[in-house]
Amino acid sequence: MKEAMYYKKLNAQKVQCLLCPHYCVIPEGDIGICRGKKNINGKLFAINYGKTVTVAIDPIEKKPLYHFLPGTQILSIASNSCNFDCHFCQNYHISQFDADTFEISPEMIYKYCMDNNIKEIAFTYTEPITWYEFIYDASKYLKKFGIKTVMVTNGFINLPPLKKLLPYIDAMNIDLKAMDDDFYKNLCNGRLLPVLETIRYAAKHTHLEITNLIITNENDSQEKLSELIDFVADINPNIPLHFSKYYPTYKMHNPATPEKTLYLAKELAKGKLNYVYLGNILSDNNTYCPNCGTLLIKRNYKMTENYLQLDKCPKCNYKIYGVWE
Repeated sequence: MKEAMYYKKLNAQKVQCLLCPHYCVIPEGDIGICRGKKNINGKLFAINYGKTVTVAIDPIEKKPLYHFLPGTQILSIASNSCNFDCHFCQNYHISQFDADTFEISPEMIYKYCMDNNIKEIAFTYTEPITWYEFIYDASKYLKKFGIKTVMVTNGFINLPPLKKLLPYIDAMNIDLKAMDDDFYKNLCNGRLLPVLETIRYAAKHTHLEITNLIITNENDSQEKLSELIDFVADINPNIPLHFSKYYPTYKMHNPATPEKTLYLAKELAKGKLNYVYLGNILSDNNTYCPNCGTLLIKRNYKMTENYLQLDKCPKCNYKIYGVWE
């Protein structure tokens, strides 16, 4: 447990958390929406500090990150908290309910990495923003040893804490759930605008990839898909966009996404985005040169062949967006 970094004290022993746009006002003895912050005697504490539900080793492509050190392994850890309540959450058993945890420290993470010859750590599976104090301390510590830090996040964070954290974050995959504020309010207990602001800022300060889970009858219209594609393209057409297939889970019972919808999304992105991939289905997720079409990276779930010459296409010398070494 550690005192929270972003909050203010109010009257009557209440506090207001300033970490994310929920701005939870928390009476003494209560917890915030994310379940990771608690008011104890008029001070806000990160009660999830250094508590993880798992330590696992994954291919970097699972995050998904296709343009960040492809073919490498990454250490994945997660808190048991989230500041959203997505009706379609695939990890709801650890994000929405109190799961068993065990203690971990930045020093232990470093040892895990050294013991397994791993040079990257991912804060993933649940919502790393709600683990802010621990991630800040851990990523700052690990950077001294050359360990790269990844966040897989919903992007629902206020700008001051984001600015403070990003110098220690090497890559992010931000889940842009829909270009629809009502979708965020009704299905996630969140809002769209803060996520868009996070994406805009992160795109300038770290390696960024974006995931969109396409949910049948919710965010799958051609209009909404085109709006999302245009938003990403306006920021940077090189940002890799991952469209992912939805399956019924948790509170959401809509039919699974037809594969033709994912292929439609990829077709809509053609000519606007340079790198578009499809997740949760078998498809061509290789990386090709946007300039000449040459095959650059071959994948079968994870990278199997890499033809890049440093960060350039070997045929036309076109620079490929990403972190390759």
